Amino acid sequence: MQLITKPTAITLLSGGLDSATATAIALEKGNNVIGLSFNYGQRHKRELKAAQTLAKHFKLLEHHIIDINLSTWGGSSLTDLKQSIPHQGVQKGVIPNTYVPCRNTVFIAIGLSLAEAKQANQLVLGINAMDYSGYPDCRPDYLKQYQNLANLGSKTGREGKGTKLWAPLIHWNKLKIIQEAIRLSVPIEQTWSCYNGRDKECGVCDSCRIRNDALMKAGYLNL
Repeated sequence: MQLITKPTAITLLSGGLDSATATAIALEKGNNVIGLSFNYGQRHKRELKAAQTLAKHFKLLEHHIIDINLSTWGGSSLTDLKQSIPHQGVQKGVIPNTYVPCRNTVFIAIGLSLAEAKQANQLVLGINAMDYSGYPDCRPDYLKQYQNLANLGSKTGREGKGTKLWAPLIHWNKLKIIQEAIRLSVPIEQTWSCYNGRDKECGVCDSCRIRNDALMKAGYLNL
């Protein structure tokens, strides 16, 4: 009798709610999951601690934390302490200074390298185009074009067996993501989405506002 082995997926695990939910979905689909996180010179390391906690919770096959210091040149309030985190709320048509220049482009490239080395079928992304300010590297057209590049730029892609970029949450709003997280028993209280690295979430940055509003609508949080 031939044993059927589980497919392997790489998940970009930031420590936030979205990436945790995407990871849980990948596990539910029957994948062996390897987590990949980045110490990229971000304002705080709380999200990395959350990623390590989540990796243990999900019992991931492996969890890698890669050092790549994007704060060397700044360009974002998440990597440059001289810039202030915006608190005025999401403004339609305006990309806020929390956008880190080409961050996902860099992360996905490294994820594809790991995926090809580990013979992973999928690279799972927690990106979401609905609730944030239209970050250019969180949009469906970006993902589509990056998939073309991934297929052209890898041995497995040229052989027709390339890694699929899979963003299961890309068209979901935050409420739906939280409802799915609850269904999958994601430890929401152990995730970290706040742009600040204090003892407790600040509650006023754009990320906290969107998250807390959806948590209240889902009946998970009472403020």
